[in-house]
Amino acid sequence: MEAFESAARQHESSGKRAIIVGAGIAGLAAALRLHQQGWDIVVIEHAPSRRSSGYLLNLHGPGYDAAERLGLIPALTPRDIGFFTSVLVHADGREKLRIPAAVTEAAVGNRALSMFRGDLESALYDAVAESADIRFGTTVRAIAQTPGQVAVTLSDDTRLHADLLIGADGVHSRVRELVFGAESEYFVDLGHMVGAFPLETPPAHLPDGFGTTYIGPGRTAAVMNLGPKRSSTFFAYRCPDPDTELTLGPAPALTRAFGDLGGGVAEALPQLDANPGTAYFDSVGQIVMDRWSQGRVVLLGDAAWCVTVFAGYGAALALDGADQLGTALAAHNDVPAALTTWETTLRPEVKKRQSLARKGIARFAPPTRTHVWAGELALRAIQLPGIRTLVHRSIQRANN
Repeated sequence: MEAFESAARQHESSGKRAIIVGAGIAGLAAALRLHQQGWDIVVIEHAPSRRSSGYLLNLHGPGYDAAERLGLIPALTPRDIGFFTSVLVHADGREKLRIPAAVTEAAVGNRALSMFRGDLESALYDAVAESADIRFGTTVRAIAQTPGQVAVTLSDDTRLHADLLIGADGVHSRVRELVFGAESEYFVDLGHMVGAFPLETPPAHLPDGFGTTYIGPGRTAAVMNLGPKRSSTFFAYRCPDPDTELTLGPAPALTRAFGDLGGGVAEALPQLDANPGTAYFDSVGQIVMDRWSQGRVVLLGDAAWCVTVFAGYGAALALDGADQLGTALAAHNDVPAALTTWETTLRPEVKKRQSLARKGIARFAPPTRTHVWAGELALRAIQLPGIRTLVHRSIQRANN
């Protein structure tokens, strides 16, 4: 009974309102966290409906801890795909070496979840759908502030007022553009492209619970067979002209970059050609800003920092950032002061993850065949018990 009464008090209205732009991981996590603190929430999303695709992501360390504090673990656990056997292959699909699922599990530990981005977003959406006013197919037209509130004009001419505006609308953030300036001032192009799409039909030659990865100079292609409606691809490649690739679109661009490969890649690419709308496809770049807030407006997730998929930590940092934002707002009655405290706390972790991502590019797009060979040697070594222990300790240090 005491637990029920505590939960009820936790959700009593605080009389405060937050407008959150973006219904992705960062935005929905912030909506959940602030709702738990009694805030009234309005979520603005430019897409006409929810999106359910995306690449595979991992939650461990602070990301798993944040999901636990947000109360998401019971909803996420059934969506966890667990660990799978990873097979490194030649360009024609022949096996080079394999890393059993047990090896990866031993290195990462048991406080970890692997799932598709859309599954995490679905769990977050389900957690806030009944409590937040979520408006799809809507964009922000104008933002104005006074010391006591922020006013937002929407594309349907609605005008909303709130105590806080959170821009969680991704790397191409409209909120950032309106309040902080053009994207070109903050976007750092890393000269690579990434693509991912689900597979309606898993590759016939690839057993359930297996994934194949080809790593060659300047590119990586991975295909995962995790069962019906759970199979997907991931591609990354070096690219000096991202605008040309984006103009081409995912199917022609990925086919041009990876069409010479055999195995699962050869089976997967025609599926994208038949249904290109399912793909995530974008250039790789980081957002680098001296400050993430201005008055009562704050940026969160990719809109503020975008560590990129090369960091392997974007979703975890979005959850942790949203959770820490809620903590700062609970500790300060003054919103701008809370935002300053939050940023001071979080910025060192963001800086570290961005640096690791830049260093990690060589894993996804090795500069030379020598780098490819060195990477393969490391993968072989990780299967040795002593090296596996060192890797586990290294992962734990990185998460602390």
